[in-house]
Amino acid sequence: MTAASEPARGAGVTAGSRSQRSGTGGKTSAAATFALVFGVAALFSVLTAILFWLGLVLGIIGIILGIFGLKMAARPGVTGRGVSIGGLVLSILSVLIGLGLAAGISTFVNNESAVDRLQSQVDKLRDRLD
Repeated sequence: MTAASEPARGAGVTAGSRSQRSGTGGKTSAAATFALVFGVAALFSVLTAILFWLGLVLGIIGIILGIFGLKMAARPGVTGRGVSIGGLVLSILSVLIGLGLAAGISTFVNNESAVDRLQSQVDKLRDRLD
């Protein structure tokens, strides 16, 4: 038999009968899904550097939801362990980056010579505009 005369893989099988055959039968945990959503949102917020405080809050919520998602995924008939781990990783990463940004900003603001240099640069730019 040649490849052209063979039926295509999955031909004649509807999508519903394929999902019944797969045997997953589990439902993804809502906490795991929300952990991933909050983790992605937190990472985007932190990477903007302007909204790092929002990223910190979303990251903390994502960590809490990720832990609940892992606990719920251990129940029979509930899936989402990988989704929950992904949300946890992104949330933890965003919290660490956010804390680093907060530490850097507070160090810069508390350094008087750095603030004075920034103020002198702003004054020079104002003079050039006049």
